[in-house]
Amino acid sequence: MIRVRVPGDKSLTQRALILAGLADGESRLTGLLSSADPRSTAGAVAALGAEMPALPHDGSEIRVTGRGLRGWTSPSSYLDLGNSGTGSRLLLGALAGCDLTAVVTGDASLRSRPMRRITDPVGAMGARFDFIEREGRLPIRVTGGRLRSVDLDLPVASAQVKSALLLAGLTGGVPVQLTEPGRSRDHTERMFEALGATVLRHVRDEGVRVELRDPPDRIPPLDLRVPADPSSATFLLLAALLGVSRGVEIPDVGLNPTRTGGFDLFERMGARMSREVESEQGGEPTGTVVAEPSSLRAIEVVRADVVRAIDELPAVAVAAARAEGVTSIRGAEELRHKETDRIRAMVDNLRAIGVVCEEYPDGLSVEGTDAPLKGTVDARDDHRIAMVFGVLAAQAGNDITVQGRECVDVSFPEFWELLRRIAS
Repeated sequence: MIRVRVPGDKSLTQRALILAGLADGESRLTGLLSSADPRSTAGAVAALGAEMPALPHDGSEIRVTGRGLRGWTSPSSYLDLGNSGTGSRLLLGALAGCDLTAVVTGDASLRSRPMRRITDPVGAMGARFDFIEREGRLPIRVTGGRLRSVDLDLPVASAQVKSALLLAGLTGGVPVQLTEPGRSRDHTERMFEALGATVLRHVRDEGVRVELRDPPDRIPPLDLRVPADPSSATFLLLAALLGVSRGVEIPDVGLNPTRTGGFDLFERMGARMSREVESEQGGEPTGTVVAEPSSLRAIEVVRADVVRAIDELPAVAVAAARAEGVTSIRGAEELRHKETDRIRAMVDNLRAIGVVCEEYPDGLSVEGTDAPLKGTVDARDDHRIAMVFGVLAAQAGNDITVQGRECVDVSFPEFWELLRRIAS
């Protein structure tokens, strides 16, 4: 059994950076992920007026001086979020309630991703969004200011949409009510509550009701340690399940139940895994996760499973390639709107190395095999695609080349080094 640590949670890191930039006073943050996406978000928050040091590679403490909920100012240049979908979408919400004008942009991949899922509901609050080049895509000029309260039924459960609306309510000082058809990640709600901004949640027949009824006039500085990212941990756990490693033990992993759907799916496949909550950090349960080589079996993944495991589904598909039987993943059309079309990318790459699979509008099916897998796969500038096929390439008997493997830097710069370490 090899004990390894994975980097800080990307979702929590970016939320912490944005809220620290909006806080009154000096926030103390440790365990932050220092990768391309958080660095882009940190740069944008600094351009809006916060005092933001460089993110340390070792997760050591930094101190961020925020400008307050009404203190951000119009930046002198475009806010370039690189490849960060989370950073760009959350900032579109936060900027909506600020008395300023800013242009949010990103790299070619991010500029191709849909943004109306954010601009339509936040625009209903009164913010103005102008698409500079392509309809519904970055770059987008945000003209923020006076907002009005909204009560919305969201068509899909999305933590990014929900968080953008809550941040707009916070900076704009107006109540926000929304209903999601399912339970999405609740990091923003937990972090708001830790800062004194009460968010109410109710489970109803029509979905999950989320309410920011009385947004505060100010939020205090954060004192937060970010736990390890469960999505990043998933790739090393997958390596253990497939026998690349004799077993891994990963401490301080975030075990928020809205983020552990991928672990649940592995366990349904017969994975020899254990996890135990040992502490709480900033409202987030954390603990140690252990995985060992396992004989896996096919499962059916349905829409109700998807929202809690959306980022882990590529790993589930690769596990399915080494499981007994045919695994079906449906209700996952959201995968087509990530860094790449992950459904198409998984199907094309699995077929390229000899795995039988089928593509559907909302998912895929994968037939497991124990035959050696050979061929070349294309990461398509998607960090999660690169990592799952990197794990498969490390499995004994396979001969797989991963093209574009450097894209893992957006979330897990240490991945290739740690994979070599646990496989040694």
